[in-house]
Amino acid sequence: MLELNVDLGERSYPIFIGSGLYARAARPDLLKPYIKGQQVAIVTNETIAPLYLEQVRGLLDGVNLIEVILPDGEEHKNLSTLEQVFDELLKARHTRKTTLVALGGGVVGDMTGFAAAAYQRGVDFVQIPTTLLSQVDSSVGGKTGVNHPLGKNMIGAFHQPNVVLIDTDSLGTLPDREFSAGVAEVIKYGLICDQPFYQWLLVNMDRIMARDQEALTYAIHRSCTDKAWVVAEDEKESGLRAILNLGHTFGHAIETHTGYGEWLHGEAVATGMVMAAELSCRLGYLSRDEVQEITDLLKVSRLPVEPPVGMSPERFIELMSVDKKVLDGQLRLVLMEKVGKAIVTDQFDRGVLDEMLKDVCKV
Repeated sequence: MLELNVDLGERSYPIFIGSGLYARAARPDLLKPYIKGQQVAIVTNETIAPLYLEQVRGLLDGVNLIEVILPDGEEHKNLSTLEQVFDELLKARHTRKTTLVALGGGVVGDMTGFAAAAYQRGVDFVQIPTTLLSQVDSSVGGKTGVNHPLGKNMIGAFHQPNVVLIDTDSLGTLPDREFSAGVAEVIKYGLICDQPFYQWLLVNMDRIMARDQEALTYAIHRSCTDKAWVVAEDEKESGLRAILNLGHTFGHAIETHTGYGEWLHGEAVATGMVMAAELSCRLGYLSRDEVQEITDLLKVSRLPVEPPVGMSPERFIELMSVDKKVLDGQLRLVLMEKVGKAIVTDQFDRGVLDEMLKDVCKV
């Protein structure tokens, strides 16, 4: 088992990574210290519940436990579904000493975290992520929220978990498409702040795609280490943390345009990173060969690298204009100054962006 810490002062918390942790968590030093009260609510979905709910339930003997099973899918990441969590907490008379346990992927984690942030103005929660994307990204850092028809993740809060428990065995049941979607976020860390990791990925991507346990554990640990560093430097995204959104401004536009769930989040981010790389090249940062290398790596990961057919440049601009990084009417983008160093800027030639969109969109 590997352990690392997200250093946020009094809100610091550990991340445990390893195989068989659902069984090991019966050890009192792994999970129980992070459950402070006697009331616990496990929030999961109808896909994950048959796979892991029984195991996680077994880790929580001696508490007053309820379970909330939500429908599965990004299309259910909304305020209406969130109310199901509040309904069950209120019916069971859970107090502000309750702990919510998020058991599932990014949707479950984001919604459970937001429910924890809002219920009685804030209660504890624990992240037990079961997808690669949630293990390397959404479970770490305290970003929580739900989607709105006009924009992704536009309603939410920063609320840090007490602990993140990553059992790599859960990836054995993950469908290939969702696994690839998680790899997109792994690649992102190499591109934004960890050039040596990017080089390692170029050499080892075949091992990751074959789900080699050693390679996967290393990639998850390295990704979480990179994210923990960024979050510790800028918890509330006032500056540096925005680099974690490489590809997300374009990607969120794709998700909103196609309807949540049609493209997986990681798939949209993969295409968004290619678009960000292409724009970075046209602005004089990356070489053409570097753009091709990034594109090829994403292709090896079985990820899309082109926007959906029929999505126009005008539609991209319309949806990007409601992105959370828009400030005082100015669109800010995460670009790559070089591989391994991302920047957040509104100082770019808008004409170059328009020309890039015109060239890559297939209307």
